[in-house]
Amino acid sequence: MEKEIRAKPSTKDALLFWLKLGFISFGGPAGQIAIVHEYLVENKKWISPSRYLHALNYCMLLPGPEALQLVIYTAWLLFGTWMAIIAGLLFIIPSIILLLVLSFLYCQYGHLPLVASMLLFVKPAVVAMVIGALIKIGKKSLTSATYIAITIISFVLIYFFKIDFALLVIVTLVLGALYSWQNRKQMSDTKNAKSDTTESEYFIHQHSAFHYEWKNVWQHIAKISSGFIFICFLPIGVIYFFSSHQSFWYTLSGFFTKAAFVTFGGAYAVLPYVGQVAVEKYNWLTHAQMMDGLALGETTPGPLIIVLQFVGYMAGYNAFHQNIFAGIIAALLTSFYTFVPSFFMVLAGGPVIEKTKDNPLVKNTLKFVNALVVGVLANLCLSLILNLWNLKSIHFSAQAIFTLLWLLVSILVFQKLKMNVIKWIALSLICGVVWFFIAPFIN
Repeated sequence: MEKEIRAKPSTKDALLFWLKLGFISFGGPAGQIAIVHEYLVENKKWISPSRYLHALNYCMLLPGPEALQLVIYTAWLLFGTWMAIIAGLLFIIPSIILLLVLSFLYCQYGHLPLVASMLLFVKPAVVAMVIGALIKIGKKSLTSATYIAITIISFVLIYFFKIDFALLVIVTLVLGALYSWQNRKQMSDTKNAKSDTTESEYFIHQHSAFHYEWKNVWQHIAKISSGFIFICFLPIGVIYFFSSHQSFWYTLSGFFTKAAFVTFGGAYAVLPYVGQVAVEKYNWLTHAQMMDGLALGETTPGPLIIVLQFVGYMAGYNAFHQNIFAGIIAALLTSFYTFVPSFFMVLAGGPVIEKTKDNPLVKNTLKFVNALVVGVLANLCLSLILNLWNLKSIHFSAQAIFTLLWLLVSILVFQKLKMNVIKWIALSLICGVVWFFIAPFIN
């Protein structure tokens, strides 16, 4: 007997879930995606497994934080545009506020000997996390000699020739599209169809009628696009009328908007690009501060790409001579231009994806970008390791040896024991405190 379709979920229940998610979503996108699946699909049965997977596949193809985009997409399916915006905001606001506080504390007290000692063990743990991301993405992405070649070439171009990451993404997308088109006959478009008996118990399911006709789809895209352009120019207008340092703010806004559209592969993939521009070109912060910011970002809930907010804070703080207010404004502006594109891409593209499902050409093209991301991550790992020990001159102090050992132990813990990131960061901080008291007797 066919089960009765679920009634539309209440707005109150949905809002409470999204608010809670913003405070408990530690552990990166994998954990966040799992939480959303458990609640929406398994517990509440608001969205069927097939529709959830379809939404997730689309979000994985987009640049930017896939967990945030998944929250926006599923909320849009359930309630429409305005509730999708509210859901996305509830997901990121807690991490924005918390990292603002941590950034302030870092600038005020980060140079104290005790704090420096605590970060001494956190930094190799962060490097181990990046290495873990490299291994994980590499195993999934490097499935042929073509992809391996793309990885090697991208690493060489970025590390030795400092080629712009955004340019590499565009070129890779074009090459991947051409290759996919030429080999389109070899691609199989397999669809995982679900039976009515497994789908009918969900509110949104495989056979739910989609209410947009193609004419309405284009009208929807035009409406969302015009709203996106208006919202993006609002801060620029405020800067024009109320700031005497337009050049800095325009550069900051343009840079992080650009970064938001090329962050294929998540936060780890965009960090080399940010480091290349923010550290080496604009001198907004140092490589060591970038690593500290990544460690702080790992301790907050929400998307890991929130670490870019720390970069923005340091940019404003340093550009205006350690001005805290400038740091806060720069941090908020950074988050604004980092996250707004995700709202735009999901809300504008959602109807198109619902009308054109499972395009194999798009999926195969993005495999080229995944291979590029592996090369970018390899560059990031090497840069972090070189910075960790300042390997311009090799020295074997007790501190260097313990840092190396902690890196190896962290890699083992993450790869073999699958330990929670937050717990390991907390343990690393404790080890840093212990080191602060015993170091004078060892060195």
